[in-house]
Amino acid sequence: MPDQPDSLPSLSRNGDVFLLDLGDGENRFNPDRNGIIEELVSGLESAPAPRAMVTVARGKIWSNGLDLEWFQANPDRVQEALDQTERLIGRILGLGVPTVAAIQGHCFAGGAMLALAHDFILMREDRGYFCLPEADLGLPFTPGMNSLLLSRLPRRTAHEVMVTGRRFGGAEAAAAGIVDQTVTENELLPAAIERAAGQAPKNPETLKAIKCRIYEETIDLLETSHPLGTWQGAPGRAPGDIRSSAWQRSPRAIEMAAESTRRSM
Repeated sequence: MPDQPDSLPSLSRNGDVFLLDLGDGENRFNPDRNGIIEELVSGLESAPAPRAMVTVARGKIWSNGLDLEWFQANPDRVQEALDQTERLIGRILGLGVPTVAAIQGHCFAGGAMLALAHDFILMREDRGYFCLPEADLGLPFTPGMNSLLLSRLPRRTAHEVMVTGRRFGGAEAAAAGIVDQTVTENELLPAAIERAAGQAPKNPETLKAIKCRIYEETIDLLETSHPLGTWQGAPGRAPGDIRSSAWQRSPRAIEMAAESTRRSM
């Protein structure tokens, strides 16, 4: 029996809190899914205040990051899809709406970066891992991704997360300063809604200005195209090309990278 396709992102409302539901599958980023999320966020932004947003998912995965299978099938659109995904993360980071990520399951790679773009992160305490496996998959972070991680995580935690590919369970993620709170499965959504609702009365223009000034450099980098596999170079050193991103290798390498992510969960 073939696998059922992932459900598409959707938006609902609970009082002043909008629930952005990523879906019930791996919830990976590709142009079609990104476009839907962008439209939903635009709808949220056009709603009258007070308002806040909680990003949720269903099943065992919150988000598995970039859709590597899509990248393999569309090699001529890789940069387009990567740029779109980074812009989406930057948009959430600077959104003039209080945001909470409610992580009920695994949160890997680009999914982990999307979570970090939220103001607050709540995670289920007994299931799911937060992980950035890029070092193991041969996918170097772009300057925008790098800046996001260094600006949203404690420095020592960012180093460990980025260079080791360690998987953090809920309690470990809270202790490392990755997430703000861990709760039981039944408490996750109510706790996230409660936290978001408490912030909903914030003035949207003021909140947007504050967040965009805090993360001005990161947002600018996320909005600027930087091909995976390149690096900017340290002061006094020329930029280079490390030629190590998965889709610059063979199709089989991409399949292996995707399968490696699944096996690690």
